[in-house]
Amino acid sequence: MRYIRFIIAILIMLFVLILIVENHTALSTKVIFRFHIFTYNAQTPEISLYFIVAITFLFGVLITGLYGMVERFRLKRQIRQMNKQLKEKEKELNSLRNLPVTSEETVSAGDNSS
Repeated sequence: MRYIRFIIAILIMLFVLILIVENHTALSTKVIFRFHIFTYNAQTPEISLYFIVAITFLFGVLITGLYGMVERFRLKRQIRQMNKQLKEKEKELNSLRNLPVTSEETVSAGDNSS
């Protein structure tokens, strides 16, 4: 499975590299972002699309990493709770194992007097 993931990652990187090489002129284009709302006007300096793509990718990696960390902490907490429950159940089981065995006396065939 590890090798399959590695091969898939290489294929994805190769695909991205081909996209970048074939679209070099389009991605080198400089753009300006303008923001106009009511009386507030803002404008960015000229930015190449390469920079925008890189920033967007890094933002996605950051968001995914944060989500992964939150999920990991949640799962660790769940594992701790389940381990605690397991220890309690094992303790209860061990206490039940140590109980003395009691049974009702059975009447043997020789004790019957008629």
